[in-house]
Amino acid sequence: MKYMKHRKLPALAAISALSFSFLTTGCEREVSRTEETKVKKDGTVESKEKVVTENPDGTTNKTEVKKIQKP
Repeated sequence: MKYMKHRKLPALAAISALSFSFLTTGCEREVSRTEETKVKKDGTVESKEKVVTENPDGTTNKTEVKKIQKP
């Protein structure tokens, strides 16, 4: 019986540490998003997407994606 009690303690500590890390890290928040699409005379479609996100520690990330589709 004592062996079972000692086995539960490390498992409980690991679960607590894991759940605490998920609670403190949080999620990134999307600050702004812009999408722009242009169609040229030759039928080429050019689209741009810009996303700015803010991390829980206050830093920001800027992501730009540019896609070109030719007919």
